[in-house]
Amino acid sequence: MSDLRALIASLPNPVIVVGSDLRIRGINAPARTLVGKDCDGWHYVTALRQPAVLDAVEASMADGGQRVARYLGNDGARDTTWDVSVRAVVLSEGRTVVMSFQDMTAVEDAGEMRRGFVANVSHEMRTPLTSLLGFIETLRGPARNDPAAQQRFLAIMEQEAGRMHRLVEDLLSLSRVEDQERIRPTDKVPLNTLIGEVLEALAPVATARGARFVMDMPDDTIEVLGDWGQLWQVVSNLTENAVKYGREGGTVTITLSEPAQQNALMQPGVRLSVRDEGDGIAAHHIARLTERFYRVDTHRSREIGGTGLGLAIVKHIITRHRGRLRIESEIGQGSVFTVILPVGTAGPAE
Repeated sequence: MSDLRALIASLPNPVIVVGSDLRIRGINAPARTLVGKDCDGWHYVTALRQPAVLDAVEASMADGGQRVARYLGNDGARDTTWDVSVRAVVLSEGRTVVMSFQDMTAVEDAGEMRRGFVANVSHEMRTPLTSLLGFIETLRGPARNDPAAQQRFLAIMEQEAGRMHRLVEDLLSLSRVEDQERIRPTDKVPLNTLIGEVLEALAPVATARGARFVMDMPDDTIEVLGDWGQLWQVVSNLTENAVKYGREGGTVTITLSEPAQQNALMQPGVRLSVRDEGDGIAAHHIARLTERFYRVDTHRSREIGGTGLGLAIVKHIITRHRGRLRIESEIGQGSVFTVILPVGTAGPAE
C-alpha cells in the first residue's frame, strides 16, 4: 500500500483509494483540497457523504466493476463539478477501489451558457413572432374589409419583422466576430476618415433626436491595424447608442487622441471616446453591459430597436483588435465609452 500512496501522490488529479476495510488508505494533495480535509484512515462514507459517489463505491466494491459518478465541490470562489471514475482493483490487501476525479466545471459552464443563450434567443424571438401571428389572424378575420386597420396592422408587422431581422443580423455578426477573434487584423485603417463617414451615415438618426455631433480629433491621420468593417460597427454602435440613449436635443462628443503610451495595453495606442448627455448608468450595471442580451432598461431598449447584442459585439471586436473597452458613467451626468486600440503590431489578446 505504501507504493500505491507514493504513486497517487505523484498524480495531478485528485485520487482517493478505499481499502477492503472500507477506509480511505490513500489520498493525494489535490483530493485533500477538493474534499476540504485530510481524511486518510476515515470510513469512506464519513469522508465523502455524497450519495451518488457512495453508491458507486459500494457497487464497485461488491462486484469488482467500474462506475462513473458526479461529485459536487466548491473551490471557495464558486461551485465545481467533477466526474469520478470508480474502479475496483485487487491488491495483496484485498479488493480496493480507486477513485479518480476529473474537473468538468468548464464543460458544465459552457453548457449552461449555451442553454442560457438559446433561452434568451427564444425569448427575444417569441414576442415579435406572437405579434405577427396575431396580426395575420386579425387581417384574415375581423380586419379583412377594413383598409385603415390593415394599414395600421401592416405597419406594426413591418416593425416587428424588422426587429427579428436586426436580431438575426446581430446574431450572425456576433458569430462571425467570435470565429475571427484569434485572427489579428492587418489592414491599416485611418480612424479620422472612418469616424467622419460613420457620423455622416448617422446624421438622420441624430436629426430625428435633435442631437448634435461634436468631433475632437487630431489634424494628422491616425491609423491602426484593423478591420474597417468591424471598427465601423464599433464606432457606429457606440455613437448610435449615445444618440438614442442620450438627452433629446443633446450633444454627442467623439474624441480621438494622438498616439501615446497606454498602460492598459502596455504599448502605444490611441483612445477613441464617445460621450453622451444621457441619464447615466448605475454602477452595478456597468460590469454587465457587454453581456449578451443584458439591458439596463429592457422596455426602452426594445422600443428603440435594440437587440441587447450590440455591446457584446463591440467587446468581441475590440478584443480581436487587442484593445480594451472602458465605460464610465454617473447618474445624471451621462456616459463615456472609451475604446483603446494599439497602434503597433504587438499586444496580447484580452
